[in-house]
Amino acid sequence: MVLAPLLIDGPFAAWNTLSVAAAASPQRESVGTLQSPRENPTVADMRKHQASKLNQQRQADLKRDADRLLQLATELKLQVDRSNENMLALDVVKKAEQIEKLARSVREKMKGSY
Repeated sequence: MVLAPLLIDGPFAAWNTLSVAAAASPQRESVGTLQSPRENPTVADMRKHQASKLNQQRQADLKRDADRLLQLATELKLQVDRSNENMLALDVVKKAEQIEKLARSVREKMKGSY
């Protein structure tokens, strides 16, 4: 397969030449060797530490949100108990919407798509 050079005139001509040259050659470090994360234990340790920190934060967020869900559900139960069959307060509907929104957020966090 033969690739014809792309000719661009004007101020972007130099940029085009550089981008084509950069795309044709692999990324190299300053010493001229390719290095993967498997070869560098420091990078792997940093990634493990970062993943651990993110999981700890996610767990703390889940706990906080679950506590808030319990609080909202308890408040909703009390409000429903105070209402009767002919009257449902607007606050009850708003509280149920808050619970639904928070429950969806918790579910997404539990899936790991943080």
